[in-house]
Amino acid sequence: MDTANELPGIIRQLQGGRAMSEHDSERVFLAMLAGSLDEAQVGALLGLIQTHTPDAAELTGAARAMRAHVTPVAYDLPEGAVLIDTCGTGGAPKTFNVSTGAAIIAASVEPPAGSGVARIVVAKHGNRSRTGRGSAEVLAALGVNIDASPAAQGVCLAEAGVCFCFAVHHHPAMRYAMGPRRSLGVPTIFNALGPLTNPAGAQRQVIGVYDNSLVEPIARTLVGLGARRAMVVHAMDGLDELTITAKTRVMHVDGEELREELVDPSALGLRTCAIGDLQARDAVHAASVLESVFRGEDSVFSDMLALTTAGALIVAGVCDTFSDGVEISRSTIRSGRAMDTLESLIACSNCAE
Repeated sequence: MDTANELPGIIRQLQGGRAMSEHDSERVFLAMLAGSLDEAQVGALLGLIQTHTPDAAELTGAARAMRAHVTPVAYDLPEGAVLIDTCGTGGAPKTFNVSTGAAIIAASVEPPAGSGVARIVVAKHGNRSRTGRGSAEVLAALGVNIDASPAAQGVCLAEAGVCFCFAVHHHPAMRYAMGPRRSLGVPTIFNALGPLTNPAGAQRQVIGVYDNSLVEPIARTLVGLGARRAMVVHAMDGLDELTITAKTRVMHVDGEELREELVDPSALGLRTCAIGDLQARDAVHAASVLESVFRGEDSVFSDMLALTTAGALIVAGVCDTFSDGVEISRSTIRSGRAMDTLESLIACSNCAE
């Protein structure tokens, strides 16, 4: 774009509380990710966008720009396998990194006969967190090589059924926005864009969002981006997870169709608890929680993971309801296969190149 002549008009538009069109959003973010904007311009854009809820057009344009700059995972999807992701936006209270545990459990599921799915593979997109308990920190504490190359990630997908796509290695153009993001110190549109730019091109996703107002815009963005099956979730107590601490608003995306559901954990026979009961002290504690669940320990942590994994199974096409998904998840957790998957991921990520 012609930054000198066009950007002031877009900034005035944002100052007036009006979202960018899909076309303008894509052009602005392409310029940003190409390094054509200075830090003051980037900071102004991110701050002004944050004064309103981005609509689907604005998110779609920005996501297309992000996808144009992503470094992809090198892999061949096995016949009959479906590829999913369980990446959330962050920006909400942290528990023990539920999405990471659910990714490993989902990759361990043996799909029921007749489901039409031979295998679930999970390209877990993630990053570090301000809390020090993000996917990257927790997986590193478990022994996973979070810096594995895209080629090694492909080997992990084939052999372990799951890989970790560390955002800092797949989105090098984000360096142009890193300074302003850190200086702002609040969630920005990039929190919403991260889950929309999976490096393996996953078209089936569970996306947890930190703000209820983002649920529908992100769902509509997924439709515009061609997602096959997805759900966007936000808990009524503020968590960006399917949770046992409250009811969860879920918007299902099935092709071009949207359907909304309110998930009540008690109606699914799950224990309920307070957010504080699920919070890990640090990455090492979060890793130990996941290991205890993978070894079969029955607790509120295992119930939390069973619910999120159920969402992953629905988008994978393995089951249609949360009730069925919870049962399959619980059976998989009890079987010990999740620990086998974790050990395979650790080995593959540290050896494959």
